[in-house]
Amino acid sequence: MQAIPSSRPFWFAAALAGAITGAGLAAAHFMETQGHIVTGMGNEVVWGVPHVFAIFMIVAASGVLNMASVGSVFGQPAYKARAKLSGLLSLALLAGGLMVLMLDLGRPERVIVAATHYNFRSVFAWNVFLYSGMAAIVLVYLWTMLQPGLDRWSRPAGIAALAWRFVLTTGTGSIFGFLVARPAYQSALLAPLFILFSLAWGLALFLLVQAVLYARAGRVLPQDVHARLARLLGVFVAACLYLVAVQHMTHLYEARRAGFEAFLLLGRHGGTPYATLFWAGYVLLGSVLPLALVFHPRLRTPGALNAAAALVLLGAFAWLYAFIVGGQAWPLEIFPGHEVRSSFADGVTARYAPSLPELLLGIGGLGAAFLVTAVGLHLFDLMPRDPQPAPAKA
Repeated sequence: MQAIPSSRPFWFAAALAGAITGAGLAAAHFMETQGHIVTGMGNEVVWGVPHVFAIFMIVAASGVLNMASVGSVFGQPAYKARAKLSGLLSLALLAGGLMVLMLDLGRPERVIVAATHYNFRSVFAWNVFLYSGMAAIVLVYLWTMLQPGLDRWSRPAGIAALAWRFVLTTGTGSIFGFLVARPAYQSALLAPLFILFSLAWGLALFLLVQAVLYARAGRVLPQDVHARLARLLGVFVAACLYLVAVQHMTHLYEARRAGFEAFLLLGRHGGTPYATLFWAGYVLLGSVLPLALVFHPRLRTPGALNAAAALVLLGAFAWLYAFIVGGQAWPLEIFPGHEVRSSFADGVTARYAPSLPELLLGIGGLGAAFLVTAVGLHLFDLMPRDPQPAPAKA
């Protein structure tokens, strides 16, 4: 629990993170005072780029805690050494994601209404408890790891965190899975898919943060730990790609989804940007290339692992944008089985182009997560320390 001495790099990192967060807050204030007219959103696309950032951070907050869960619950020393940093990153990402989510709702001052009046038939009401419960459990979990004498409680707290984060990610996926009116969303596969995404995105983000910290400290990741983390990342990425393929194959069997599948996968009816993001961004750059970097015998280096992690995160944003925005851009079928004609753009693919304030708000959430991480590392000794191998017997 020893605090890290004050240093110039910390103040530089904190100032940079604060400036990014401030830019996001200023953008949110601008959008609130000027109205949605200054954004790219409209009546069709109501969840824009800020929601892409928010969902990414919330899902990654669940997955990044997997390092701590494997260490505490299953007793793996290589992962247990990274449990404290894992917990800090989980709290930081959750805080950043919720900041963007609240500020993107349009009336953030009315969040108290959402926190005190519940409609339990809505998955959004469930998430009020899931997010706050996640933060509370992770705080207790970190306390058991940092406070001397509470080590015996780390495993029970880790089990609670493991169970809660699976429930939380299921709830996040169910936000979309329960939207029966949207052919892009409604699917029972979204809950397990988001759980797999959380594991892949959380691990990729953890690897990049760890690489930065190790480079600053002049340390090298042990070869056995590197190989284990690389394999784990590859397994998660491959599992995600498989389940995405199963989801779309299932949709192709349903006649009502055929139009949207052609829109997303083939770029028809104005879906070219989303098809490009899906195939080039998620499938190629975000999945196939990372798998090659991780499993190719000649590319098993720290640099290749970091590049693979960065590409996985790039693919995450590509998939989320194509899924969230593309799913809203496809027109709703208000009266199934009937042809509808009106002057309100019924049956027309919606157009959406993110505005600068939207991008700043989303990046501001990442800045807030960066700021929480920098302060946590400054106040507490959370650096991973790999167990030393036992000396050979004479």
